[in-house]
Amino acid sequence: MIDKRVGKRIKQRRKELNLTQEQFAEKIGVATNYISTIERGASFPRYEKLIMILNTLQTSADSIFCDVLDYGIDFRASAISKQLKGLPPEEQKRILDLIELIIKQASIQ
Repeated sequence: MIDKRVGKRIKQRRKELNLTQEQFAEKIGVATNYISTIERGASFPRYEKLIMILNTLQTSADSIFCDVLDYGIDFRASAISKQLKGLPPEEQKRILDLIELIIKQASIQ
């Protein structure tokens, strides 16, 4: 089964690098419609193409698969921590207080 979240993350990273589908396709030597089908979640690249995609996007497999793998929690936690650091101190405190409350409630259940 193909997971559309993987395609969304590939598309998101491509856009972060300001690459069009055409530019991205050219860099990895495929047709533009191939990129489109991957980003829509209609197909999944073979191993060799996946490696080329990750290298071209200058990203790790963790960043692409973090929300579809059972063990992607560490990456997501790290990414959230980085986002949190970019917020004003009062927002950081508010969010951390909320997370602590949720964890406490989950521990009680």
